[in-house]
Amino acid sequence: MTPENKAKFDAKWKRIRDAVALKEPDRVPITPSPAIYPYLHAGYTMTEVIYDETMEKASQAMIKYLEDFDPDNGTALTNYVAEGRLMELQDPTNMTWSGMPGNPIGDNSIQQFIEFPILLDEEFDEFFNDHVTWRVHKELPRNSRLLKPLESFRLGRGTLGLASAVSKPEMREMIKKLWEIDEGYKALYEKKAAFNKKIEDMGYPIIRAAMGAAVPFDSYSDFLRGTLLSLEDLYANPEEVRRYIDATFEQTIDMIKASKGRDDGKLVFMALHKGMDGFMSDEHYREYYWSHLQKIIEAIIEADKIPYIFTEGKYNSRLDCLAEVPVGKVFYHFEQVDMAAAKSKLGKVACIGGGFSPYLLNYGTKQQVIDECKRLLDICAPGGGFVFETAYGMDYAKDENVEAMFDTVRTFGKY
Repeated sequence: MTPENKAKFDAKWKRIRDAVALKEPDRVPITPSPAIYPYLHAGYTMTEVIYDETMEKASQAMIKYLEDFDPDNGTALTNYVAEGRLMELQDPTNMTWSGMPGNPIGDNSIQQFIEFPILLDEEFDEFFNDHVTWRVHKELPRNSRLLKPLESFRLGRGTLGLASAVSKPEMREMIKKLWEIDEGYKALYEKKAAFNKKIEDMGYPIIRAAMGAAVPFDSYSDFLRGTLLSLEDLYANPEEVRRYIDATFEQTIDMIKASKGRDDGKLVFMALHKGMDGFMSDEHYREYYWSHLQKIIEAIIEADKIPYIFTEGKYNSRLDCLAEVPVGKVFYHFEQVDMAAAKSKLGKVACIGGGFSPYLLNYGTKQQVIDECKRLLDICAPGGGFVFETAYGMDYAKDENVEAMFDTVRTFGKY
């Protein structure tokens, strides 16, 4: 890293860290979520970057985005870049992506996840009493067609029994593909690590830690029961819900504690999927959601990292809970919230960001973008503790609107 880029890197990182600590930096940091916008901005389709295992197209696109707009953070290559062939090998049942066989979502979409129950009503006893067997015979083959042979996989006795079980033709084919997947991802991770170093050498800090975290209820809903059944379970199967989320919580805390010494000072990303207004009552939110989230936030802080809490959906009714955290240690990102209320209730407790809808970048006029940027700055910037971010990914934004957003924040976000 050149001395000039080192100075740029340090200034950008300090700007963000000061905002998180509720200070007034030299100006409001701007770290929007680019998502697939850089690839489209560079003239590529998502199919192209997903199936380009050299990662050259995606890398060029992300560098162009950084050089064109100069955000305050570097962004890793996301949205399954270079993973097309490897995902085809896995043959997942729970997602679609641009360029996949049949191409059901077209060439320029973000990945689409398909939610369905993995843990069925009649399987709770099996799940809790013999979780490993349930995972092998039920969860894994339900999530991946490649792993379908595991449904009938049974261990024989001793070495010969195991040898016989794994030597069936369908098992041999599955194992060969698993080796290919493993080798492919190892090579991919090396390329992504090299790219991250390259953009940091350009002066753009990668501010997120490699580790992420999740609220246990979200894991229960996302990966086991689905949205509707997880809500029903709060009434029909509350003991099973508590048993799962309490056990998962302990595992999450252990993982966070073990991370101390790695990526210290960086942001740990947590997306809140099922905590939004209206999904569950205030009482259920505190019992099944906030009680774990609050302790996970505290554990991340104790591990010398910054909790980056990415709230999804409306979050107006949860602000009182979100204020119950150590002061100047947490960064809350909002998709839909009354930002004035968020500033009022959280402004002296935690850094806030988000609230700027990319809908304006996609479909609004340049003046509408400018006006909304100014409005948010007027509400959220005074006193510090604010990072300007888009509510979600910019994706299909107009170039002139993205430029107007960056220019407005830099011009009017000074202290």
